[in-house]
Amino acid sequence: MFNDKFKRKYALTDQGIKNVKKGTFWTVIVNLLAMAGGGILYLMMKQFIGTIVDQRPLPSIIFFLLLIGAFTLLSFLTHLEQYKATYGLVYREVKTMRISMAEQLRQLPLGFFNKRDLADLIETLMGDVNRMEHVWSHVLGYLNGAYISTAIIALCLLVMNWRLAIACLWGVPVAFILLFGSRSLSHRNASDTKAAAIAVSDGIQEALENMREIRATNQEERYLNNLYKKIDEHESRNIHTEIVNGLFVNGASVIMRLGVATTILTGANMILAGQIDFMVFYMFLIVITRIYAPFDQSLALISEVFLSQVCADRMIELFETPIAKGVDVFNPQGHDVVFDHVDFSYDNHQVLKDVSFIAKEGEVTALVGPSGSGKSTCARLAARLWDVDEGSISVGGIDVSTVDPEVLLSDYSMVFQDVVLFDDTIMENIRLGRHGATDEEVLNAAKAANCDEFVNKLPQGYNTPIGENGTKLSGGERQRVSIARALLKNAPIVLLDEATASLDVENETKVQSALSRLLADKTVIVIAHRMRTVEAADHIVVLSDGQVVEEGNPQILRQQEGSVFKHMADLQAASASWSL
Repeated sequence: MFNDKFKRKYALTDQGIKNVKKGTFWTVIVNLLAMAGGGILYLMMKQFIGTIVDQRPLPSIIFFLLLIGAFTLLSFLTHLEQYKATYGLVYREVKTMRISMAEQLRQLPLGFFNKRDLADLIETLMGDVNRMEHVWSHVLGYLNGAYISTAIIALCLLVMNWRLAIACLWGVPVAFILLFGSRSLSHRNASDTKAAAIAVSDGIQEALENMREIRATNQEERYLNNLYKKIDEHESRNIHTEIVNGLFVNGASVIMRLGVATTILTGANMILAGQIDFMVFYMFLIVITRIYAPFDQSLALISEVFLSQVCADRMIELFETPIAKGVDVFNPQGHDVVFDHVDFSYDNHQVLKDVSFIAKEGEVTALVGPSGSGKSTCARLAARLWDVDEGSISVGGIDVSTVDPEVLLSDYSMVFQDVVLFDDTIMENIRLGRHGATDEEVLNAAKAANCDEFVNKLPQGYNTPIGENGTKLSGGERQRVSIARALLKNAPIVLLDEATASLDVENETKVQSALSRLLADKTVIVIAHRMRTVEAADHIVVLSDGQVVEEGNPQILRQQEGSVFKHMADLQAASASWSL
């Protein structure tokens, strides 16, 4: 039970708990051995005083040299083991933690990434883990070791002389009461500082991604001023947090070290009263030079324990986000996609209400309707990027919510309006469609997608790097690379979401030609605003306000009076005529 609470509190793995225990053990040994060094000084002083007072012969210098040598060797070995147990093991824990977080992100529903800000996720992966790494390596082992070693030494001192022991140690619990009393304030400051840091990261990312639009609208100064304000706010929050925590930490350190004064005063009075001899007092003087040392680093970093709680909570929240689970076998009887009374809400806003339709294998099913009617949501639900709230979606008779998303998506190809390409060559961007595809297979898919036309003009052909997200290519060229990727995958279900919406007539014609090869004999779900795009569809599903208001063959719907589809087609035709 304790391990589970400790594990959750500091976002540790099971191995991380073992590492902290090992680090604590060796820290205790190091602290006790350091105190034993004071014992050597005590023995040397006792022998020296005995020689002066009782005229005893001086002990062999070789004995003390051997004793000091043995102490030095043990000190080196124990410090080495402490280093391995705190730093070496923790660095492996950080590696394991980041891999575990990446694995968790891989298994989360893809819709999760539409809800979470990218800067926030990066801050969790990098900033939060970095802060926790510092806590795991610099604080937990040292702090827990300080607790245990101080408790052991305190018991020994109480047995030796309880009055001097209290005079020496009273400041330790008072100092920690003061620090732990500031925990809620530290947590609140840490939350505000983290929010300010995410705002800065978000602002920088937004500025870089939208630099073209910012310059085109002459908004550089206004946008940079807003970014400066975010940076200043983050700096101000950091300074405030450091000052407040510094006041409590330094105050606790001063209180704890008042034990030096009380030990000297108490010991002097007891010597004058004849209650102790000088050697007992000398022993306590040696103790107070070492007993606070384990807390020196811990006190300086204990505020980091409080600040780290925010980071740990954010990491735990990520790990506790439900992953999309399912069986790893998917053998559907055909590839009809069936929506059966589907309801879906996004952030407590209902997007789909009792949606039912069938996208048949070998046919093109077009989803049309005004913006916000739920078309794109249907496509994403079909691929299980999200899970439905009510009802079901099945492929070939199998409920998609029962299938592992990675297994399910092996039967899907998706071409969206916003094409995502990587900063790599055209060849490797197309090869993403099917890992391990040969160069010949990639080139055949590229040719079928009409990529040869523009690739042959590039200096290195298919081995030409295209920049981040394909910045060196036009919109139509990027679309054709995306279609080539889908052709290479050759999945039985194809989702097209506004794949030609942003293209001019010439490029649209070329992309449509490539799409015709991709769609042959597949289950196709098309989302489009242009009626030209859906005229050749086999089946039309018209959505409005998240509901299916009509469906059927496009030619028949165009002839029906009062048909929503006919009304949309007529409006678009009139708009096109007016624009001409």
